[in-house]
Amino acid sequence: MGTAPAVDPTAIPVWNVGDVAVHRVDEIPLPAATGPWLLPDATPDVVAEQEWLRPCFADDDGVLHIDSHSFAFTLGGLRILVDTGIGNGKERANPAWHDLNTGFLQRLTAAGFPPDSVDLVILTHLHADHVGWNTREADGEWVPTFPNARYVTSRAERQFWAGYDLEEAREQMFRDSVIPVEEAGLLDLVDVPAGGVDIVPGLRLLPTPGHTPGHVAVALTSRGRTAVITGDCVHHPVQFAHPGIGACVDIDPERSEASRRALLDSLAGTEALVLGTHFAPPTAGRVVSHEGAYRLVPVPADAC
Repeated sequence: MGTAPAVDPTAIPVWNVGDVAVHRVDEIPLPAATGPWLLPDATPDVVAEQEWLRPCFADDDGVLHIDSHSFAFTLGGLRILVDTGIGNGKERANPAWHDLNTGFLQRLTAAGFPPDSVDLVILTHLHADHVGWNTREADGEWVPTFPNARYVTSRAERQFWAGYDLEEAREQMFRDSVIPVEEAGLLDLVDVPAGGVDIVPGLRLLPTPGHTPGHVAVALTSRGRTAVITGDCVHHPVQFAHPGIGACVDIDPERSEASRRALLDSLAGTEALVLGTHFAPPTAGRVVSHEGAYRLVPVPADAC
């Protein structure tokens, strides 16, 4: 088998969805140990059965490739960011997330989205690797990175964690990455009914609960074209072939699987572009039926 194609670390991949250019803003590739921890049922033998996963999404030894990145785009004049990654300088229990020093904000700016220009931040859920750049450190305090933006997540998500017995690591994440946004009056909670809810024209939150109770996927539509950003409803393309493979941190594994199957079924055979929040390059593709389940047909990005 071949090796994954080299990726230009300065390139900013872009997919065009109608009139909308969706930029992938890279934070960091996650270490090889992430796969066995996060998706323990995605064993090397299971991964090896799916030749289409290699070389981009897994290597010849069945090691999964998993990344941390965000998506940024302009829609209806609003500059929008979906999920904010792990963040720099955060105290985290996971060594792969602890005290990072990445060039995420520089890449975001290079993509044309300097922090002060962002109007809307969509948070698919409130996990540490999706909210980290909500804030940055300034004069020893955590302050909103996007001071002119409204941060949006589902009401069910925030209410769940408000009533949850948080362990210290998660309390720390809320202290440094969620509460400062709330105290600044920038966090908006929205009700997400079964059919989804429009945030602005062309941008819709789709309920995909299970990984967390209020988890949402994000659909954007322009000129009849649609793209769906998965969040953690799907962590890795191996779950297309095996939707029953869940994450070790799923709050409700059965509901998570049901949401994943429903989302993939709704997209299979359509022209909708799927953008995986943790998918390694090429990151995006279309869902097709395959051997009683699904597979991802990659759609390469352009670069700017």
